[in-house]
Amino acid sequence: MLWDRNQCEPWDLIVIGAGPAGLFCAAQASGGGGKVLVLEKKRTPGRKLLISGSGRCNITHDGDARAFLDRYGGAGRFLRPALLGFTNRDLVAFFEERGLSMITMEIGKVFPETQRSRDVLAVLLAEGEARGVEIACGKAVTSIVKSGDEFLVACGDEAYQSRTLVIATGGRSYPATGSSGDGYSFAGALGHAIAEVGPALAPVRIRDYPFADLAGISIPGARVSIFRGKKVKEGAGDVLFTHDGLSGPGILDLSRYIRAGDMLRVSFAGERRREEIDDWLLERSQKDGPRNLRSVLAELEIPARLAARVMEVLQIPQDHKCSSMSRWMRTRLADRLAGFPFVVEAVGGFDSAMATRGGVDLREIDPKLMESRLVSGLYFAGEVLDVDGDSGGYNLQAAFSTGALAGRSIRKRLAGP
Repeated sequence: MLWDRNQCEPWDLIVIGAGPAGLFCAAQASGGGGKVLVLEKKRTPGRKLLISGSGRCNITHDGDARAFLDRYGGAGRFLRPALLGFTNRDLVAFFEERGLSMITMEIGKVFPETQRSRDVLAVLLAEGEARGVEIACGKAVTSIVKSGDEFLVACGDEAYQSRTLVIATGGRSYPATGSSGDGYSFAGALGHAIAEVGPALAPVRIRDYPFADLAGISIPGARVSIFRGKKVKEGAGDVLFTHDGLSGPGILDLSRYIRAGDMLRVSFAGERRREEIDDWLLERSQKDGPRNLRSVLAELEIPARLAARVMEVLQIPQDHKCSSMSRWMRTRLADRLAGFPFVVEAVGGFDSAMATRGGVDLREIDPKLMESRLVSGLYFAGEVLDVDGDSGGYNLQAAFSTGALAGRSIRKRLAGP
């Protein structure tokens, strides 16, 4: 479209995206007399935030913020200034000072005491209103142009201009909430490279899956290894059987590395290695010969139905006695219990993924400002960046921390020397 500056409403800052990163950034940037506008394409703000944690909003995680740096794959070093500049404790204090108490539960996960995402959103909206932030919903940005020192932003037939711009559009997970990847196109049009985008914190579908009827069974603290010819990654966490594959933190946190065709080996006996299980089975066969093998496996804290199914897969009779266990049977059973093999049919799509891997290339962003190294006055916050964290509140913390850093950087910029 042809731009007429005289018809463009002027702003000091335009934020694209009314999610947690965008709303928090806008609030942190305002208050210094500048005019701040948030453009949101959906009819209401915070759509993805409202479904976070099944509506309960796992807002962050407990513990030392420095321990967070290992929870973002290779992006921890980039996030260091943001996470240590606005920590999990700072985030909790922000909400508690505004009347929304927080509680820690479920192995360090932090939730609002009300366990309602809408209460978190209400605080963010009230903070923005108090600081003079204007939110315009139903405004889908169609193009962005940098002209001189100004950004020209079009929403269909409407146009705005601004001295500074923040892209906080989120990733591509849960696209019905508005996170459909628009920010990657905007960043690309302004010259930024985009790291390959894919689902993260996603379940996996398994080829020839033998445990469909065991959906709902969970293996605590399972060791999970990813093989692509050779081992490429290993982690540990609870693994949940679903009707067509695997989920749970042990899978979700590794899903950023998993690709279709990979083999996963999942331990059903905790941290025990194959040799240790083999020795244990040999000892049981010598000392507990008359006992039923399936009952002996219960000592490894393997769910009874799962143990029975593994024996079935290996064609071991359910009433087999320990004393009758052959060497072949013992070694095969030890191998499967130490790392049952699963071939990945597919990683869950964006409709089921809780986060997005990939995004705006971090090498082109100043981590101390969240400002583009390529385009002066352009900032990024939240999941549009090539940042994705483990499950447990780490992604929302990154959204708030990067939003806070971008907002404060912009406020200082607008205030002048």
